[in-house]
Amino acid sequence: MSMGEPASIANTSTASSAARSIGILPCQTLRAFVRDGTLSAVPRIVDDQIQPASLDLRLGPKAYRIRASFLPGRGESVEAKLRDLALHEIDLSNGAVLETGCVYLVPLMECVALGERLSGIANPKSSTGRLDVFTRLITDGAVEFDRVEAGYKGPLYAEISPRTFSILVRAGSRLNQLRLRRGSPIFSDVELSRLQIDQTLIDGDVDIDNGIACRVDLSPNSETGLVGYRAKRHAGLIDIDKPGVHPLHEFWEPLSIDKRQHLILDPDEFYILVSKEAIHIPPAYAAEMVPYNPLVGEFRVHYAGFFDPGFGHSESGGAGSRAVLEVRSHDVPFILEDNQTVGRLVFEPMTERPDVIYGQGAGSNYQSQGLKLSKHFKA
Repeated sequence: MSMGEPASIANTSTASSAARSIGILPCQTLRAFVRDGTLSAVPRIVDDQIQPASLDLRLGPKAYRIRASFLPGRGESVEAKLRDLALHEIDLSNGAVLETGCVYLVPLMECVALGERLSGIANPKSSTGRLDVFTRLITDGAVEFDRVEAGYKGPLYAEISPRTFSILVRAGSRLNQLRLRRGSPIFSDVELSRLQIDQTLIDGDVDIDNGIACRVDLSPNSETGLVGYRAKRHAGLIDIDKPGVHPLHEFWEPLSIDKRQHLILDPDEFYILVSKEAIHIPPAYAAEMVPYNPLVGEFRVHYAGFFDPGFGHSESGGAGSRAVLEVRSHDVPFILEDNQTVGRLVFEPMTERPDVIYGQGAGSNYQSQGLKLSKHFKA
């Protein structure tokens, strides 16, 4: 969690309904920012881009194939760097293929004009992460990916690198999302423990240490016998804007394991697994899955880390939802064991409860999920 102003949550049951001066901004505030120009775009931002605690960002009409990933650095613009790094320009107006293993930069339709106490954090959308599409937000003057500094006014860019599947995108496609935060709230482990007691953030055993530990579930599903999926290399093309049309068997190999309940991760292969814990995000809070200690294993988990208010919560039709884990091993094969800790769920308060929570909108594709691939594949 970022350090700064205390969140001042003395009593979680009363704080959840009261407005706070610091925290993640809800959808109603994002709508107000669209009206006053804090968030703007050409063409204009539409209602279904606004999620309970984030804004979906849209690709603009041009993409650039670039030699390598980069950060512009303080005082430097992305456009100036592009003059040296761009290999060629791609027209996205009618759709274009972004190929596996290549790096692209796309100016986004959205711009921001943040106040001095407003900052942003970005992540891939859930469906993007589940396709092994590596995407990060960049701003002018950026020294970090996926961060928009307080007071930033200017354009936004997406760096995109498909890792396993080539994808078809077009102007308006949505690959990543932006959360806005007022101030720098601290949410301590003591407060997190109180919230767990008061509202049950996860079912089962709880390990709280700079967030709540999430463990991988490698016990076979009682109905299917599966523990996950491994992506097939050299598979077909995925249209990012067409859900429910791609045959699962052409892109994924179902995984089952023996009674030892461990899985050997092969280097540079991509896996979809699921958490042991069922997660409940209270409506007045947002969460993010962050990497566990990198010293414990040669793997990366969870590209798309945002969990919206109401995810898995009974108030919006959930009864606990598992976290789907996007897993990739690095340089050497690695044995992943059942119950192994793979990430931590970090919570932040909302400045106020969103007027629409996850599970109440048309874009809530993963409520009450277990092991589940992205929305692009046929059931």
